[in-house]
Amino acid sequence: MKDSIFQTVYELVKQIPPGKVSTYGQIAFLMGNPRLSRVVGYALHGNRDPEVPCHRVVNRKGELSRTFLVDGVQEQRLLLEMEGVPFTEEGTVAISRCLWEGPVS
Repeated sequence: MKDSIFQTVYELVKQIPPGKVSTYGQIAFLMGNPRLSRVVGYALHGNRDPEVPCHRVVNRKGELSRTFLVDGVQEQRLLLEMEGVPFTEEGTVAISRCLWEGPVS
């Protein structure tokens, strides 16, 4: 069952386009259970598929992950900046300007 939940997370995250971000909670909501945000984080932390753009998922405050790959926040920020994701002066993602709307039905 864990594998199918993780696979659902990965399939949703693959749909986030460059230049956009989502939150752990938004992915959980799209999965049908807003209480699964920690599971979303756990799935992304364990992902090894380079086709899943894990760097496009941030917390609800726009904060980056200290446990992202090898260099944590710096690496995630670099990847997002290369895609044109805007940041605030405080160093968080300007979510209001780049939040993904979710999959198009």
